Amino acid sequence: MTAVDLHARFWGSPGELPPVLLVHATGDTSADWAEVAAGLAADRLVVAVDLRGHGASPRPGSYALAEFADDLVVVAAALAAEEGRPVDVVAHSLGGLVACLLASRRPDLVRRLVLEDVPVPHPREPRPPERPDGALAFDWDAVLQVRAQIDDPDPQWPQVVSAVTAPTLVVWGGPSSPMPPEHVREMAETVADGRLVRIDAGHLVHASQPAVFTAAVSGFLALPG
Repeated sequence: MTAVDLHARFWGSPGELPPVLLVHATGDTSADWAEVAAGLAADRLVVAVDLRGHGASPRPGSYALAEFADDLVVVAAALAAEEGRPVDVVAHSLGGLVACLLASRRPDLVRRLVLEDVPVPHPREPRPPERPDGALAFDWDAVLQVRAQIDDPDPQWPQVVSAVTAPTLVVWGGPSSPMPPEHVREMAETVADGRLVRIDAGHLVHASQPAVFTAAVSGFLALPG
């Protein structure tokens, strides 16, 4: 597998706190983080990427979750090398699974991890999505390939999650989220050092309640260690 060069957006500038790497969900782009990024960038550098097949990043046609993680490792390693310290990662949905792969594979690169409405994957009944009309800001094949991997997930996911050693904040969107609450709770309980917070905003917590989400994330990332 060959990593692709991800497009990124930047806010703020290097400060006393480590940089934050923002990772979006399926069908979104780095622009989805604009409001949260602006809030986090008051005292640190914030970087949001377009995952492969999304936004201005390449569309290679191959969208294995491991390949998304390969791409993200490159970005995180470059940021960590430039700053001389590991980065904080904030990730939503698909981005959260990719961030888990990053953190489990390269614990030296991730200081703290925030997972927004991300359950441990379990097999589920496939419900093929309908393609929206018109031009898309992402490759529709990416949606189909990702959905297939989440509907019938790798049985090694619990081991991947348990290998995440970075202190982790799992943000659950409350009962209006379509994510199974027991599997979101499982995420917080399976990582080595996890905690769970509920923000009643549905699956799109950072978009529906940006101020509340940013405050929770800022408080968690400001903790020492």
